Formats: sequence, structure tokens, C-alpha cells
Amino acid sequence: MSATGTDTRRHVVVVVGAGIAGLAAAHRLLERGARVTVLEASDRVGGKLLPGEIAGVRVDLGAESMLARRPEAVGLAREVGLGDRLTPPATATASIWTRGALRPMPKGHVMGVPGTAAALSGVLSDEGLARIERDAGLPRTDTGEDVAVGEYVAARLGREVVDRLVEPLLGGVYAGDAYRISMRSAVPQLFEAARGHTSLTEAVRSLQAKAAESGQSGPVFMGVEGGVGSLPLAVADSVRARGGEIHTRVPVEELRREAAGGWRVRAGERLLHADAVVVAAPAPVAARLLAPESPAAAADLAAVEYASMALITLAYRRADTALPAGSGFLVPPVDGRTVKASTFASQKWGWIADENPDVVVLRTSVGRYGETEILGRTDAELADVSRRDLRAATGLDATPLETRVTRWTDGLPQYPVGHHARVARIREHIAKLPGLAVCGAPYDGVGIPACIASAYAAVDRIDGDPSTGREPTAHPVQSLHGGAGE
Repeated sequence: MSATGTDTRRHVVVVVGAGIAGLAAAHRLLERGARVTVLEASDRVGGKLLPGEIAGVRVDLGAESMLARRPEAVGLAREVGLGDRLTPPATATASIWTRGALRPMPKGHVMGVPGTAAALSGVLSDEGLARIERDAGLPRTDTGEDVAVGEYVAARLGREVVDRLVEPLLGGVYAGDAYRISMRSAVPQLFEAARGHTSLTEAVRSLQAKAAESGQSGPVFMGVEGGVGSLPLAVADSVRARGGEIHTRVPVEELRREAAGGWRVRAGERLLHADAVVVAAPAPVAARLLAPESPAAAADLAAVEYASMALITLAYRRADTALPAGSGFLVPPVDGRTVKASTFASQKWGWIADENPDVVVLRTSVGRYGETEILGRTDAELADVSRRDLRAATGLDATPLETRVTRWTDGLPQYPVGHHARVARIREHIAKLPGLAVCGAPYDGVGIPACIASAYAAVDRIDGDPSTGREPTAHPVQSLHGGAGE
């Protein structure tokens, strides 16, 4: 205590996990004057944001873009000195590889759900388009407290809309199954609009009208020159510059409340005493750590399922390639292909093309929730199947200069029906434990801005901000699945 009676000790906070959520939480805590130590089990920071290189060209080996219409991600990038490296995609046009051809990605839809049948002309069959027209005359379909996106849309517009467009778009975000994914959690704006309209197409048009009235301009998505994977590195540098500590290869083994208040954190030979803890780890890790103090929260966290996938990055001589225009393509699972998406990275991002004008970089993705056989294949086999599907889709038959396979085992949490209720229960249980908060992809959205927003809400909770009862709005924007349809 100082002579004036003011407590000059700084709040000591341990952050478990150095993905973008944990780093964002640490950054915000330091801004508020806390002493911060970040503990990360792996050998690097960044989580699903991973910079890499192929054929001498810098690339992203994880998520490659972030929503620019939300402020959190671009705002954090500017705060840590990346403002002059923010860059929109060079092209926003993409395709759907379906029914034997690359077809232009339709406009005028919300996550694949159209405002009119005409919006999906060229992608759906005549029968599928006619089925959409029936929506206006159908009685109301009750959403209840939650409903699967695929189930609701199929009931209103027919399965073809789901199978040919909603499924590949949602699959690109969650690597999941549209007939399991929660409409309330994954597409909350559409869920609320559907509750207020009998017709689903009318609900979509109401959202489109609101978007037009808002006057939002500028790019929808943003990348970072050198890769989005450079964002967590820059945040980590800023954390260290502000006096925060970041330790990698330090898995946290135990988290217990102390009798005198605060928390005891055991990580190997380290024993830390903290006023507060932010758990920014995947759900299984969070479940294990919280089990002694909150078995109920741990049980709900342990029930969170994950999807695994792999990204195959390929580099070609430009002289050997002649790709279609656009940023790439998505693939509906109903078409029976192995590849789920492909990004023409050198066409999507000008900075990649500039790295080496003689090299063209592409990437494909494989694997979704419940698919295990494909991920058991070797790297060489995954590269071969990617080349086979690329040849069928685009005619590309050249031999790549180099290939890289990046596996994301249990990389994406699944948001099934009832996810919002599970998250609410977890937060209710954790609210009983002073000085504890959770954040990250298992809760309010898998996109980069959503993860950062959940980190900021966790910091508010640690600080006792009563406004933290709000849920950061989920927004499906971080795509590991190729990103062509973002």
C-alpha cells in the first residue's frame, strides 16, 4: 500500500493458451495494467493461424482471411502495427464445382440461403429452383429454441439448396454437417429473421434490405501481407514489449482455487499464484482443467465435438498453369469429390503473386466432421488426390514444384443444435468462480473477430464489468477449408 492508501499492486493474471484468443486477452489485460503470464502447451503461438512458406513464397497454412465488417480483428491488427499490411482479396469472385462443372458463386444469398429462386440459377436444377418458389405459400416452420440449418432450409426451400450451396459454404467454415449445425449459433442473423417471417426467402430479403440501409462499404474480408499467420506473432511481440511473459512448451496440468482467494496454476515444475485466470484453450483442455472446481462446466466442455481436416498447399511454375478466373471453388459433398475446396492463393492475394511472379500457389482442403479415412492417408496420397481433383475441376495437369500438407487434428469445434444453451450453462457455472473466465472458438464463433471478441469479454469479466452478460455475436468467417467461398 502507498502512503495515500492506494493499492499499487498490479492484478496478476495467467492466460492458458496462446492462440489468437489468449493473445488478445493478454494484450487487453496489459492495456488495463495487469501483470500477465501466458502459458502455451505447444511449441509456438498462434493456434490455427500459421504462417509458412512454399517454393520460397510466404503463405498461410491455416486461416487466411478475417471479416473486415467486424472491428475486432482489423482493430487489433492496427494496434500491433500491421495497419499498413492489411489488404483485401485481389478478387472476390469464386465458383462452385458441382454437377460436373465450375459454376459462378451465386450472389444474393445469406450463407447459401437465397432471397429469390433466381439468385441460384445456374447452380440448382430446374426442379430445385421450382422448389424454392413454393416457400412463399408454405405455412410457418417453427424454429423453436434452435434448429439445424440444413433441416430448416430443406423444409422451406428443398434439400437441393442445402446440398448444393448451404452445405459447402457452412462446411467451409466449420468442416461440419449442415444438417447438424445450429442455425442459432452459426447463422444468428438468419435465425432471428426467420423467427419474424413466415417465408424464409422473405426473411433473407429483409436481411439484405437492412444491409443495404446500413450503407456499409469497403471490403468484406481482409488479409495481411505476409499472411494472417503474422497477426498472432505481432500480438505476441506487443505483449512482450508491454512486459507480459509468454512461455511455450508449458502445458498447464492443474488449476485450483486457493483458500485465501485467487488461483494456483501448476505447469510442470512451475507453480504460479494468480489473482485471475483466463482459459483460452480448446474445449477438451478446458474441461480437464476445470473439472476439479466446476465439474458441471467441465462436463459440458467435454461434450464439445471437433472436426479434423488437412490443407494441401501446392506450388506450380506459372508457365505450366492456366487457372480459371477467381479466387477458387467450393465443392458440395453430395458431388462425391474428395477435395472440399480450393483456393487459388496467387489470384486471391496480390502479395502472394508479387512474392514470385513465376510461381503460382494453390491450396485444397480435405476432411470434415465424421470423416476419418481420408485423414489416415499419407501426405503423398493427399497431394495426389488433390492433384486429381484439381485436374478434373480446372484441367491443371502439371507437376507441382513443391507440396505441403498441414494437418489440423481436432481443429474446428462443432456447433450442433443447442450449442447456445450449452455455452450459457458453461458461463453460468463459471460465474460462480471469482477470477475465472473462458474464451476462444468453442463458445461464440470460430472466426478470428469472434475469438478476439470473446477474449475481450473474458477480460471484462475478470475486471468485474457487468456488461459481460452479453454474448459476443457468432459470425462464421474463419475458413480453414480453402476459403474460396468466403
